[in-house]
Amino acid sequence: MPDETSNPVLGHVSVASQPTDEIPAGGEFLEPPEEGENPQTTDVTSEGTEAVEGYEHPKGPLSELFTPPTIQFPDIGEASFGPPPPMAESVHGPDDRIQITSTSVYPWRVHCSLLITAADGSRWIGTGWFIGPRTVMTAGHVVYIKNSGVPGRDCWATRVDVMPGRNGAQLPFGSVTSSNLRSVTGWTAWGDQNYDYGAILLPTDLGSRTGWFGFGVYSDADLLGSTLNVAGYPGDKPAGTLWYHWNRAASVNSRKVYYDIDTMGGQSGSSVYRIMSGGRYGAAIHAYGGATTNSGTRVSSPVANNMLAWKA
Repeated sequence: MPDETSNPVLGHVSVASQPTDEIPAGGEFLEPPEEGENPQTTDVTSEGTEAVEGYEHPKGPLSELFTPPTIQFPDIGEASFGPPPPMAESVHGPDDRIQITSTSVYPWRVHCSLLITAADGSRWIGTGWFIGPRTVMTAGHVVYIKNSGVPGRDCWATRVDVMPGRNGAQLPFGSVTSSNLRSVTGWTAWGDQNYDYGAILLPTDLGSRTGWFGFGVYSDADLLGSTLNVAGYPGDKPAGTLWYHWNRAASVNSRKVYYDIDTMGGQSGSSVYRIMSGGRYGAAIHAYGGATTNSGTRVSSPVANNMLAWKA
């Protein structure tokens, strides 16, 4: 592996599954969200969480015809890390995640259930979230399988079916398929978990209907003082159902954000987002778990530059 200390942005060099002439942008910024058509946006609380009726956190403050699978495929993380993953996503203490069924309204419809087909024909599940009309953000290991040890599997996914706002068998915005994928050399060449992020570029502007989240680069102090939110499609729940949880940030470093927010396999690629002045802003891309905290790839300046370049 190259000496990343001599060039810390080397691992963030953008790579694509298809030819591209994109040039990464520079500079720190706060990219705004967009609520899409007839959003019927849900309320938020003073603590910076989604106001889900009847739920109180006990831990602290268009497209092609497609029939969603009724069986639950394995978590995409297992494709790269093996079953079970060495850092399995986990629920800490009581499972107090809440199911979201109003998935056709903003912000829930921004979250996408992903069905990933690998080069060897195996199928897996993951999660993504819109950051623009044609761009779905996710984890790097969702779009590019690395170090699986299975012949013919290690490379870009050959197909990703994207289902915004899925609620089991219900697809309020249909499904769209793409093989136009993005990640960075830190993941595709090195398999370094600090660079585990990627994106799916769609052939339609479906995100104009669903809306999308903003994203921003935040200081350590800002993140540590924040409530973080995660919604996604976990593999331990009924196939294609959306689940939500939140908590304070636990710790941060230059490339990751850690949080005691309940997740399970299948939620790789979920947005870890803040709510500010009613707007939703991604602060990390959920990717891993641990015994006491789960973690996501932090939206640092190099990550945000790539997100802006990939936004379409």
